[in-house]
Amino acid sequence: MVKKLIQFIPNLFTLGNLFCGCLAVLSIFQENYLWTVIFVLSGAFLDFFDGFLARLLKVSGPLGKELDSLADMVTFGVVPGLIVFHFLAIELPESYEYLKYTGFLITLASAYRLANFNIATNQTDEFIGVPVPANTLFFLSFCLFEGQTDTISSFLFLPQTMIACSLVFSYLLNAKFPLIALKFKSFGWKGNEFKWALILMAVALGVILQAKSLPFIILGYVLLSVIKNGVQKKA
Repeated sequence: MVKKLIQFIPNLFTLGNLFCGCLAVLSIFQENYLWTVIFVLSGAFLDFFDGFLARLLKVSGPLGKELDSLADMVTFGVVPGLIVFHFLAIELPESYEYLKYTGFLITLASAYRLANFNIATNQTDEFIGVPVPANTLFFLSFCLFEGQTDTISSFLFLPQTMIACSLVFSYLLNAKFPLIALKFKSFGWKGNEFKWALILMAVALGVILQAKSLPFIILGYVLLSVIKNGVQKKA
């Protein structure tokens, strides 16, 4: 009995991730954008630790893998698509209201990405395409910028910008190029240069821009990965 309970602990974390995703969906409809951010970040925290606990307790299995993808589909698939849909519905003129459904391209691309990740065998040391949590963090920035009047916020909430971001990130989710994965076999600088550069960049942007750093961290992540691929090809 105790052994079965221990085996189920990682799944509880996964279900917690799913619950946070459901609450994030509700908070978008209620326009409680701060809570949307809190619920998604809580889901991301639980998503990290379910895999960590499964490996620690040596209870990894196909059930946990499938359950993880289903939970991720809500927190990191439905939520970012709904965020864009919601803000496009607010910003678009009535005659172009149909364009708000562009946001759900992110949800469709996320579903394809998660299904493909489950059967892939080449993503142990790096990601192929942008991971769904990173994609979600980018679109979560809309909730953080909402109500702001600075230049960046004004640009971000242009319907053209939101539609363009939806199209670009829908492509990047399933693009066939490697991106940095923060999976350390050792913590030295050699061999981990780009991983440490990513961490240092994220910390620096976080200190300078605070909550508004999210979209720039994700864009920097993609840019660093492109540079890393270029350096490796030359080598």
